Parts: sequence; structure tokens; C-alpha cells
Amino acid sequence: MSDAKIQISGAEAVIKSLVAEGIEVIYGYPGGAIMPIYDALWHYMDKINHVLTRHEQGATHAAEGWARVKGKAAVCFATSGPGATNLITGIADAIMDSTPMVCITGQVPMHLLGTDAFQETDVIGITMPITKWNYQITRAAEIPSVLAKAFYIANSGKPGPVLIDITKNAQFEMMEWTGYQACESVRGYTPKYTVQQDSLQKAAEIINLSNKPLIVAGQGIIISKAKELLEQLSTKTGIPVATTMQGLGAVSPNHENYVGIPGMHGNYSVNIKMNECDVMIAIGMRFDDRVTGDVTKFAKQARVIHIEIDPVEINKVVKTEVGICADASEALEALIPLLQENKHTEWITSFKELDKQEDVKVIQSAIYPTTEGIRMGEIMHLIDEKTNGNAIIVPDVGQHQMYAMRYYNYRKPNSWVSSGGLGTMGFALPAAIGAQMAAPDRTVVAIIGDGCFQMTIQELGTIWQHNLNVKIVIFNNNYLGMVRQWQQLFFDKRYSQVELKNPDFVAISKGFRLESAKVENRDELSAALDKMFAHDGGYVLEVVVEKEENLFPMVPSGKACSDVILEPQ
Repeated sequence: MSDAKIQISGAEAVIKSLVAEGIEVIYGYPGGAIMPIYDALWHYMDKINHVLTRHEQGATHAAEGWARVKGKAAVCFATSGPGATNLITGIADAIMDSTPMVCITGQVPMHLLGTDAFQETDVIGITMPITKWNYQITRAAEIPSVLAKAFYIANSGKPGPVLIDITKNAQFEMMEWTGYQACESVRGYTPKYTVQQDSLQKAAEIINLSNKPLIVAGQGIIISKAKELLEQLSTKTGIPVATTMQGLGAVSPNHENYVGIPGMHGNYSVNIKMNECDVMIAIGMRFDDRVTGDVTKFAKQARVIHIEIDPVEINKVVKTEVGICADASEALEALIPLLQENKHTEWITSFKELDKQEDVKVIQSAIYPTTEGIRMGEIMHLIDEKTNGNAIIVPDVGQHQMYAMRYYNYRKPNSWVSSGGLGTMGFALPAAIGAQMAAPDRTVVAIIGDGCFQMTIQELGTIWQHNLNVKIVIFNNNYLGMVRQWQQLFFDKRYSQVELKNPDFVAISKGFRLESAKVENRDELSAALDKMFAHDGGYVLEVVVEKEENLFPMVPSGKACSDVILEPQ
């Protein structure tokens, strides 16, 4: 039957629009104000899979995980009032990490707006600062065009979340459906800029004359699918490449010019050398404070070239000599022919010399410890070996996140799915759900601290209900580990409200019908990991780790990157 000029409800128009947009999965939680849309969804379950999370925040993080792996906008649903406000953390997380997402919320009928009706909240006002765009639909006829615009804005340029609030009357109202037209442009919205040839030429001249150049690449490389171009640039010019935490996988870890990670818990050599390079080429990164440290002392000696799709980011934090506002892949494709072939052998060797110090003082003891207690670094090292660096790692936030960053070799893009900018505890478990559904043929491992696990533990029910093959490794030290480390180092060991009295995680996991085990001794760890990976389905492995382990290297808060320390002073 043709779609031409048929009468349907606004609720059905929502679902038909999503089907036309190619959406295959929705994460959500129903309620009164969005019930007509859920009723319409019932008739389209052969086309769209809905995942019932156990909390609306879980729906947003699951959508983030799916979007980060797929590289396009995911969808989540919530009802009005508390349902909508429970999305806030995930939306804020998505805007900070450039994650495309379309959130659709139900709202009270139009005639009740502004009356403090039951479960009415001004979700448009609340989400305005944390979305790329938001809009309230009050008439059914608006639905197809507004949703098309929402997906275009979420996916284009610097990706991010969009929220569409739909009043209940608009969901019930009948409209004439004439089909869905994808959006290709929005008046006044410029998501991509043409590469400026004069800026490229100037950047190439600076790079060609440099003696100690350094590339710092971020998530923009992954979003624009520019990994091969970045490696080509580095190979041709001999320039060393560092990747931010969110840029993990932007360069193969075994590339001859890859030097590591900058920032608070990054590599010793990179932190030292950022304040020695004569040219810094920043690509698809925004000079986050966890990368720069004290920005007044950051790379003052360097001529900075910044390639970034969002013009707001250029000169926002670090003064730039050449700013190139463009998609990373388009900029690199145009820049590479202008660059001379070169080798910076002595410069790269200077990184390797500092790496030897870190290896002796930090890395060897982290992955091959002599302590009685199991250490986080050795767990990640084992997981890397057992998955050949090809798994999707979804860490939560804290010490375990930093160990996951440092002690796993990310060989593919979209293999690191983490809450970066917002640092959201509780992110990993629901995000791993989305990641696994986005890549069902890949191994997905959620790395979670005992504190983070208890923030979204209820999503074990989602894993069980939907039979998802998510592997969960809990690093249990009975502490909020990162806060405790700071209290030990900078607050004279005043451990204020960081010690956790934890429940029986194995019993809880089995209560959700998931296979589970606990490891307390090092000689059991390898076999336990093998058993987890061999199991077909969700699995929870609790590993009791060293109680007061500290993570190094570390740039103390407020210090310059070059003040990085390898061990406690």
C-alpha cells in the first residue's frame, strides 16, 4: 500500500519517521505522556527493536554506546517529568563527547503546558544548554520534518544530542502522511566548512620547517574516519603522534611513530615533550584541561596548528597560530600533498628514552607485580592478550578507567567507549549494552569499579532480558579509588567518605540470572578470564584488587604537564 495521502496519528508518524530514517533499535522507558508512541511502536516491532532499560539514564548511555560504535545517531525514548529529567546526565555526557543522539520525550497535552500539570517539566528549558538543538512539537503535522531535521543536526558537523519533546495531543492527533523526506540542510546552520587553502599552505610551511613537531590527535579522527590519513601523514613526515584518551584507536599502537597519551595519567614522555616541541599539530581535539594541565604553562614554546570542525574550539583554550576549521579527513587529505617527506629520528628517540624510565618505574610493576594483591594493570594486560587488542572496551570512570586507557592496545577505531568530558560514574554498564548491540560479532568488555557498578547495577536486568553477550569485569577495592588516591596524595590520607561496604556482587549477578564468579588470588585470574570469554552470554567477573593501589604517571591538579611525576614524592 502506498504511503501517499493516508491519515495516521502523530504517534504513528514518529515511528514511521524512525523506520524511514533507518533506525533499528530504540532504548527507552514508557510512561503516560509517551504511551501513544509506544502503542504505535507495538505495530512496528518487526522493524524496530525496543530495549527496555531499567532507568532512563541507562537508556541514554546505551544509546551513546551504540552511537559511538556505529558512528551515527541512536534513539532513546522517555516520558515527561521525571522520565525526561532522568535523561539529563546522558544528554550532558553526549554533548561533551560529541555523541550523536536523538532523544524523544512525551509531554503533557498542549492545553496543560505551563499549568504545573502532573509530570509536567520544562524539558526544553532544561536541556537547551546541553543539546545541539531542541524543539517542542505541539501539532502532529510537524513530526516528520522536525524529526528529519533532528537527525541531520545530530549527525552532521560536530555530532551531538538533540531532544524533541512531543505533547500528548500531537501524538493522538491525525495527520496526512505523504512520506518522509530526509533533511539535507538547515537554514543558518553550517555544519562543515570548506578547507581554507591559505591556512593549509601556511600550516604546511610551518610543519616543513619544524625540528621537533608533535601531532596530538583526538576523537575527531575517529568520527571523521581519518585513521589511515593520519598514519599516512605521520609516516610521510616522520612526526610522532600522541592520541588523547577519547582518541584511542586513532593510530595503531604499533605504528612506528606512535608515542602514547598526553594528560593527567598519560605517558611520561608525551607530557614532557609537549612542552619541548616547536610545532604542535592538534587534530580533532579540544585542549581539555586533563590534557593541558596548567594551560598558562602549556606548550608556550610551540607554534600551534589546530584542525577542528567546530570553530568555537579554535583559540578557545590555547592560542593558535594557524586554525583550520574543517573535517579532519578533508583537512588531512588536502594537507598531506603539501608536506615534505622527512624523518625526525632523534626527536622520536628522545621519547623512547623517557619511555624506558616509565617502563622501569611504573609499567613493569603494574603488569608483572610482585605484590600479593592483584593489580588493575595486570588485569588489563591479560585482557589485551586474550582478546588480541580487538575487543571493544567500555570503562566506567575512575582509576580503572585510566588503567583501561593505559594497559590495553586499541588496534581499531571505535574500540574505546568511555565517558570523557563529563566523567559519568555508572556509564559503562548501560553503554556496553549499546556497544554490544552495535557490534554483535565483537567482544565487548565493560571495565567497572565497585562504586560505579552500584550506580547502574539494575541494568544487569536489561542484559539478561535481551540475552546480551556483555562481559563485565568489576575491579573491587572497596574504595572510590580515584578520590581515595587524591586524598592520600594531597589531603594527608584523610579518607573522607570513600570506603565502600559492598554487597555480594556474585549473588546479585546470579539473581539477575547471569553467570558470575569472584577472583581473589592471582593464580586464579587467567583461568577465570578464559572461562568468562568462553561463556556464551552475559558474564560478571568480580576481581578483588589491591586496596590502596595508586596510578602513575600523574600530573597533579593545577600543575603543568611537564610537572608529571612517575612515583609518589
